[in-house]
Amino acid sequence: MSGGQGRHPALPQLRLDQLLDELQARLDAARATQGRMHSLLEAVLSVGRELDLEQVLRRIVEAAVVLADAQYGALGVVDSNRLSQFLPVGISEDLAHRIGPLPSGHGLLGELIRHPQPLRLTDLSEHPASHGFPEDHPPMRSFLGVPIRVRDQVFGNLYLTEKRGGAQFDPDDEAVLTTLSVAAGVAIDNARLYHESRRREQWLEALGVITRTLLAGTPAAEVLSLIARLALQVSLADSAAILLPAAGTDSLMVEVAEGHDAERISGLVVPSDDSLAGLAVRTGRPAVASDVRTDARARAWPLPDQESEFGPLVAVPLVAHERSSGALRLCRLAGRPAFDDHEVELLSGFAAQAALALELARHRAESEHLALLHDRDRIARDLHDLAIQRLFATGLTLQSASRLIDHPEAGERVGRAVDDLDETIKIIRSTIFALRAVGDEDGEPATLRRRLVKAVRSASDILGFTPSLLMDGPVDTDVPDETGDQALAVLAEALSNTVRHAQAQRVDVRFTVGADVVLTITDNGVGIGDAAPSGGLVNMRSRAELLGGTLTIETPEAGGTRVVWRVPRTPDGPARATNGLSP
Repeated sequence: MSGGQGRHPALPQLRLDQLLDELQARLDAARATQGRMHSLLEAVLSVGRELDLEQVLRRIVEAAVVLADAQYGALGVVDSNRLSQFLPVGISEDLAHRIGPLPSGHGLLGELIRHPQPLRLTDLSEHPASHGFPEDHPPMRSFLGVPIRVRDQVFGNLYLTEKRGGAQFDPDDEAVLTTLSVAAGVAIDNARLYHESRRREQWLEALGVITRTLLAGTPAAEVLSLIARLALQVSLADSAAILLPAAGTDSLMVEVAEGHDAERISGLVVPSDDSLAGLAVRTGRPAVASDVRTDARARAWPLPDQESEFGPLVAVPLVAHERSSGALRLCRLAGRPAFDDHEVELLSGFAAQAALALELARHRAESEHLALLHDRDRIARDLHDLAIQRLFATGLTLQSASRLIDHPEAGERVGRAVDDLDETIKIIRSTIFALRAVGDEDGEPATLRRRLVKAVRSASDILGFTPSLLMDGPVDTDVPDETGDQALAVLAEALSNTVRHAQAQRVDVRFTVGADVVLTITDNGVGIGDAAPSGGLVNMRSRAELLGGTLTIETPEAGGTRVVWRVPRTPDGPARATNGLSP
């Protein structure tokens, strides 16, 4: 009995040890839970501190890997039931390069896209949706995935694989990751709102620059380049182009290009029916393609040899007063993110404001042009009513005084002065007609006098200076149409020869209608020398002979070349004298 009494005290001691061990285990579990909660809280704070969306996404994956003690993690952004962005953690750049393209949302990763609910697997290869791994991919068995929601919309999915130590992901890991995904949704939403506000601010700043540039009187061509350049910068695109209707066709022409391959596409004509830019102009709504290489609406853009370069594309119409006058087109290189809805919205507003600014610039230019025409008309009227009349009166006075002069030499000098006054009056009259000849665009008929002025002005661009032009006689009334057409062709040919061969610094053109129609072109260049007439000179001579006239090549005393093209006026035309003073 005494032996039995000695064994009874060991039973309570054993029970106490078990209770202590159980208590210690619970304390350890509580400490571990407390540690995970602290880690989770720290992860939530770390994620919430970032405002850059790319950094937020990276922090989320890194925090998830640490919290669940996983070897690999990734975050996939979902767009149109596929992964538009995939950020892996735990795989080196070299290994990622060997594996190849990032996943787009097929297989097991697509399972969470199709069914956005937490998914925990012991061996992911046994799941029916698993398609295996590409070559060089590290082995993975355990899997845990949870969706990330932003305002009740699935933004993406968080994936973890290979829990360290060969263990399996447990319900606690799933709970922690689900909690992190809620905090991640808030952080992503904040980052997106901040990003959108910054983008909107940048677009407004760009519009302010454009408005100030227009108010400063900058030409429309420079404003178009500025619009394309700012749109390229703010949208983070690789190529920007402004397409406007090509004259006389249903196509669009690249008026301005900036960024990648700008020189090659500038001036390109794109069919409206086979391009997204044309679609935007026709419908008045943005046209968006996530990959232009596979979009059937963009057969004419990009060019065949550009198909491997560009991917995402957006074209927005330039709408002013409910009418599309062109399109702003932006491209990103293949593999870059597509233009999202917010970017398209901002770009549409930017394009509408830019179109309105251009419309205001066009109206301002028209007003300035009209004011210029009024000034030119006033100057022409003053020259005719004041200067010519006074010169004419002075000439008559000198002619009358010459009869009272007995000295022959003095009389001869007065006669030359009268002739000089007559020549001056003719020059002023030609200047008056040149001031009033503004071309066909003002609705006035294309008279011969206007066409001659336009031909001389056109030559000034390639000559580097403007030739002088003197017209005398009834140019618009007594010159047959055929004679006028031939004269214009001869003038163009003569000015072209001057540009190519004469090396002249001065060209004088005179068109006189009297008994004959005479076109004289004189330059101070190197002269024709002993070279036999050929090419253009032969053509000019044949045009004269066709009308019964002649072509002569002379060398003035001061050097250079004088071309005289002379044809008879029609026999029944009036033969008004052109010598002597005439107002």
